[in-house]
This record gives sequence, C-alpha cells and structure tokens, in this order.
Amino acid sequence: MNGLLATRRGAITAMLLAVVIYGGNFVVTRHATLNGLSPNDLAALRFGVGGLLLLPVFLRAGAATCAGVGWGRGLVLAAMSGLPMVLLMNTGLSLAPAAHGAAIQPGTVTVIGAVGSIVMFGVRPPRIVAAGILTVLAGLACIGIAGGTSGSRSIVTGDLCFLAAGALWGLYPLLLQRWQVGAIVSTSIVAVLSMAYLPVYLLGSPGIMRVDALVVAFHAVNQGLLNMILGLWLWGSAVRTLGAAEAQRFPPLIPVVGTLLAIPLLGEWPAPVQAVGVALIVGGLAIASAGPFFAARRVATRS
Repeated sequence: MNGLLATRRGAITAMLLAVVIYGGNFVVTRHATLNGLSPNDLAALRFGVGGLLLLPVFLRAGAATCAGVGWGRGLVLAAMSGLPMVLLMNTGLSLAPAAHGAAIQPGTVTVIGAVGSIVMFGVRPPRIVAAGILTVLAGLACIGIAGGTSGSRSIVTGDLCFLAAGALWGLYPLLLQRWQVGAIVSTSIVAVLSMAYLPVYLLGSPGIMRVDALVVAFHAVNQGLLNMILGLWLWGSAVRTLGAAEAQRFPPLIPVVGTLLAIPLLGEWPAPVQAVGVALIVGGLAIASAGPFFAARRVATRS
C-alpha cells in the first residue's frame, strides 16, 4: 500500500479519497443531527473510537511528556482541533445547511492560515493568493447576507459556529508548524486528550442509547475511523509524494463535494445568494491554492 501511494497516480487517488471523506462528512454529520444524534453524541463517538485506536501511538510517543510536545502545548492543540472545534462544527450542522459548513469552514481556514502565516512567520502571500483570499471573504459575506435576510436565527447561529470552528482549525496547522509536531502524533494527542470528555458525556443522558445500534456504528466508523485517522493518513501520504505546492490544489474540492452531496442526500438546494457565496468561496480557495504552484513555476522558469 505504501508503495502504491508513493506513485503519482496512487497519491492523487489517495488525495481524492481524502477529499470525499472530508467533504462528505459535512453531509453525513448533518444527516446524523437531523435523525436523532446530537452534536455531543457525535463528539463522543469521534473521540471514543479515535482516542482508543490512537492511544498506542500516544503512549509510544510518551504519555509523561504528552507525546513529546509537553502538556501545555498538548492542551492547546486539543482545544484547537479537538472537542471545542468538533462541537462547534457539529452544532453548526444541526442548525444550518451542510453546504454552508462545507464552504464556510474551509474558507475561514484559508483566511486564518494566510493571516497567521504573515503574523507568525512573516510570510507575505503572492498577489494571486491575496486575490483568492479576498474572493473567499466576498463569498463568506454573501452567505452571511443570505442567512441574515432569511429570517432564520438558527442558520445565522450555525454559520457563526462554522466561522468559529474554521478559525480554530486554521490556527491548528500554524501551531503544528511552529512547534514542529508530526501529523499522526498531533492527531493522537488531540484524540486521546479529548477522551476526557467521555465521562462527562456518560454522566448525562447519552443520546446514542436511544438510536438504532447500526446507525450508531455507522457514525462511529465515520467520525472516529474515517475522519480522524484514515483521512489524515491518506492526505499526509499524498502530500509526501506530490509535494505541498501541488497538494494545495485539492482542498477547493471539499466544498464542491459537500455542496453536491447535500442536494441528493439531504434535499438541500442552496438559495441563489447562497449559491453565489459557495461559488465565490470555492473559486477563492482554488485561486489561493494555485498561488504556490504558479509561484514555483515562475521560479523554475527564471532559473
């Protein structure tokens, strides 16, 4: 399997599979919240399954030092991509259409990543990247206007949850870069530390007890195995083969997948202004992601 992923064709296939997993998760999670599972239930499934599976990785890296990063940094990482981020995303999906989450969250990640790179590392984005970010912001504004004029407070609240989740997720890779933490180790830290939520969840009234066991098992696999472990492994393996510049051309497909899947699976057709917003975000992500690729080509041409 590793040999296959080392080829260009295998790496592209792995990246596309990861895109389907992450884009489809917005639709699957939205469906779960509409059919009996709460944001708390889904978070418990995600970290219960993912935490148990990744516990050996965490212990092997050193529990005393929080897998080698220190407990202070470990807790910060867990806050950025663990329980708070997941609860915000799941809550958003219980209130607003899946297409909103699939567009707003990756769009916010891109904006936070660009701004954070300037502040933390002094990296000035090329003009094409800046243009892409401005396009994303315009798309976010369109979705915000559409939600505000729809008269639905729940949609506005859901969109704000997506913005907050995107902000946390956007800061997460910046901290990984600053602290030089590997992908699998960081994921094990987030999953294992987030398991601290399970006793609190079980002391309440676990919603999964009232849902069909097959439905619970399906979402346990989706949350804990597909999104937390498999998607990350596929993405990281593909990046090692393709390189960061080419890999950045794939994230714009996430909102496309999420928006398209929401139509047949959830019957969620975006309103005209919302559709414009989603299109702007997808276009902006594509422009911003293509920036490093074109910059690298210009450098290669000059040399």
